[in-house]
Amino acid sequence: MTEIRDIDAVVFDVLGTLVDEPGGLRAHIRALLPTADDGTVDELLALWGSHVETEQARVVRGIRPYANSEFIEAEAARRVADHAGIDDPEAVAHLVTAGRRLFPWGDSVAGLERIARHYPVLGLSNASRSALLRLDAHAGLRWHQVLSAEEVQAYKPTPEVYRLAVDVAGSPAERVLMVAAHAWDLRGAQAVGMRTAYVRRPVGDPPQDSDTFDGHFGNLDELAAALTEG
Repeated sequence: MTEIRDIDAVVFDVLGTLVDEPGGLRAHIRALLPTADDGTVDELLALWGSHVETEQARVVRGIRPYANSEFIEAEAARRVADHAGIDDPEAVAHLVTAGRRLFPWGDSVAGLERIARHYPVLGLSNASRSALLRLDAHAGLRWHQVLSAEEVQAYKPTPEVYRLAVDVAGSPAERVLMVAAHAWDLRGAQAVGMRTAYVRRPVGDPPQDSDTFDGHFGNLDELAAALTEG
């Protein structure tokens, strides 16, 4: 287990790192189509994910004007509903807000609380401000502050998103730790000088051999121990 010292604040990615985004969305799609086979549900989940990833990347590249996560996820939900032949307005509206109702990983709530006793803890997410408000309440996540990429009209891994967290932390980037289950996210943080810690999740983007993060952890308990013990 890696020890991480000389840190003034800890910044957490939210989607995938603290909540099971694919699992939650799959459950909502399954509820919409209770008789569908697993292959169909997985296909619809992939359609959702592909749309969100593609459209956010288009924003990052300047091809599309900024639209917040709720707008893009609403597009994805309607595509899924159309593909599945669902035209009930109430059912579609419920699916549109599925991203607000995701469940935390088993160690997320207690891990955040443990780390927050020792450091200022911030969330940093591509999710919109209003989506984060409801997601945090639903998942039971407790922060000192949570930040949305919407504040800078961009999406990670755009540098301005990470600089937002560094500015709010009020410390040099090299004393602010970014925690994520996505190697691409940590590379973005490294690019602005932040420290980095990878936490393994079943749905994450694992590091490559060329990645040089400050720490690799199997779960939040290991991360908390590295930050608070010794």
